[in-house]
Amino acid sequence: MAKKVVATLKTGKGKDFTKVIKMVKSQKTGAYMFKEEIVHNDHIQDFLKQK
Repeated sequence: MAKKVVATLKTGKGKDFTKVIKMVKSQKTGAYMFKEEIVHNDHIQDFLKQK
């Protein structure tokens, strides 16, 4: 799996994506959870706005 990541970064396409971590509060328990996703740089704000 690491080979794929390294190959993607060498081609330059890996710079178009960012790992975004968002803290979300559970309505059921009230505890906070972290939601992680790898998102294209153009869609970061859309990811942060959604619940």
